Amino acid sequence: MSFLFPSFLWGLLAISVPVAIHIFNFRRTKRVYFTNVAFLKAVETQTRSIRKIKHWLIMAARILAITCLVLAFAQPFLPGKNNLAAGRKGITSLYLDNSYSMQSESASKRYVDLATSHLSDLLGLFRNATSLQLITNDFSAQEQGLYRADKIKDLLTTVGLSHTPRSFQDIYKRQENLITRHQTTGKNQLFWFSDFQKSTAGNLSDLKIDTTNNLFIVPVQAVPEKNIFVDSAWLNTPFIRELQNNVLFVKVSNSGKEEAKNVVLKLSLDNTQASTASVNVPANGSATAKFNFNLKGKGYKKGQITFDDFPVTFDNDYFFVLNASPLIRIVHIFGPQTTGNYIQNVYANDSLFSLQSYSSGNVDQGLIKNADMVVLEGVSQVNGSLPQELQEFTSKGGSITIIPPATPDQAGYGTFLRNMGINGLNVERTLNPSPVALAAPDRNNPFFSDVFEESVRQEMSLNLPSASPVWSWANTGQQLLSLRNGQSYLSRVTRGNGKVYLFAAPLNPDYGSMAQHAIFVPVMYKIAATSVRAQRTAFTFDENPIALSVDKVTPNAVFKLRRNTTEVIPVQRIAGNQLLLEIPQGDQLGEGLDAGYFELIQDNKVEQIIALNHNNKESRLDYYSPEELKSFFAGQKNVQVFESLDDDAFSKEFQQQNLGTSLWKYFLYGALFFLLVEIALIRFKN
Repeated sequence: MSFLFPSFLWGLLAISVPVAIHIFNFRRTKRVYFTNVAFLKAVETQTRSIRKIKHWLIMAARILAITCLVLAFAQPFLPGKNNLAAGRKGITSLYLDNSYSMQSESASKRYVDLATSHLSDLLGLFRNATSLQLITNDFSAQEQGLYRADKIKDLLTTVGLSHTPRSFQDIYKRQENLITRHQTTGKNQLFWFSDFQKSTAGNLSDLKIDTTNNLFIVPVQAVPEKNIFVDSAWLNTPFIRELQNNVLFVKVSNSGKEEAKNVVLKLSLDNTQASTASVNVPANGSATAKFNFNLKGKGYKKGQITFDDFPVTFDNDYFFVLNASPLIRIVHIFGPQTTGNYIQNVYANDSLFSLQSYSSGNVDQGLIKNADMVVLEGVSQVNGSLPQELQEFTSKGGSITIIPPATPDQAGYGTFLRNMGINGLNVERTLNPSPVALAAPDRNNPFFSDVFEESVRQEMSLNLPSASPVWSWANTGQQLLSLRNGQSYLSRVTRGNGKVYLFAAPLNPDYGSMAQHAIFVPVMYKIAATSVRAQRTAFTFDENPIALSVDKVTPNAVFKLRRNTTEVIPVQRIAGNQLLLEIPQGDQLGEGLDAGYFELIQDNKVEQIIALNHNNKESRLDYYSPEELKSFFAGQKNVQVFESLDDDAFSKEFQQQNLGTSLWKYFLYGALFFLLVEIALIRFKN
């Protein structure tokens, strides 16, 4: 038998009090004389012997009552079955998983409610402890303090579900930091109440628990189940056209082991249902839904994908934003200025385009990063840092249109184009006196969709321009336009995530009639439209930082994110025309942000609208079993994993295995019993 508070055993010295009372009881007796002395002497002898026995019994009852009372305060217990003993003197850190996966149900009870019930039972065993801590996924400032058991029970009533899943490496690190900060004596114990979801738990096999701490793992017996969620959404083209058919693709995933049939998804734009689609999602797989829709009006449109999927409902909505007919940013870099100003005439007079023109000797290369397309027209030499800027620009999704000068530098352009994936550049030394007409384009090529009228059937009916090439190149990429002699006139080469459009001749009338022909404008429009970088329809909260393109940034500008009445100033920095934002997490805000639409505000003006969704890791409802958890912590004797616990079995099981059997109640009952015995002996003593 062991004692939880052995210092109370000093109270056994109080036994000396009843002993002293009985030893020094010198009460005087009064003599009474009777005639028959022999008879009275016999009676007196019998009375003294009985009284002496009663006095000893009273003393024994008092000694036993005091002893039992002292032992009750010392709280004796029989050691537990497990060698991993838990104490109640050190810090007891309790982690309650309140992630959204814990709202799944088992026997009509949510996992988070089952975990809370087990935790409450445990607090009954630690009711006299004063160094208790409650941790949730919120990582709030309040969770850093130490409290009594009754305070922890009050905090449990305020715990809500959190959007921020935490790995157990992060949980253990936070618990260790608290223990180190308070430096209390005695053995510390850590408790984890969780469903141990595989997608968010982290690498448990690499987690080593310090031997100065005892870890008790209490898994909720979660069962993998079917769950449908939206993985991502994207457009079939990077350019959304107003009042025309647009196509949105939505990837839907299934984390369950059964196929989900006829899942109906609804597409809403600005709170109005625009389209529906139905898909069959295979088990542990995904499927793609296709939506056709039209947009009326320019600007940002709030989109939402919704569907019904019971019983898991926290991920049945996906938010995104579409920018209808956005500006196409074009940077025009020119050599000797041409009299026709052909590029300016195409793009400068249309509100769809934002054109900035610079001489090759006076170009702001910082603007290239945020452009959609760069047009090099008649630049004799590509040197300095410009080639490197353009290579980086195309690798990140930008497009370059190269219109050669009359006398291009073969060495400089040869190296530059070779780095762009175009080989075999050959410069013509003399002007071809006889321009060659262009061959009819392939009208089945998607590049030429909406360029030619349907009534134009015969190639002979096309009146095409002619050109005198100043250079040629190896057959690379996709040939969009060619001369009738088979030589390439306009080619498109994919480089990284971007594209390179290469013309064979200048736009000057001395080198052909392309710029004066009717086909020139739609071709340049198509090049610009296909150069628009694909829109990011949505972001996730843990995607830090997120990059947004902004225009006309004022010095020392501060951007805010606003959703309804909530405003947040995220950590931010500006690189050129690119704004990098770090979205704050739940522990940085005091409470988490809900998924939805956020306005980007500068100087009380809405610059953009973005959609933020929570990470879909929580949607993958697969869990570690107690056997798997035991295998992860095999060899760590200070770690214990519980399993197969009923609603009311955890506290009893934990007490028997780790705290032992508490005996203080029995000794308290014994003290009361011996006090009653004492009273009975005194009452019937005479």
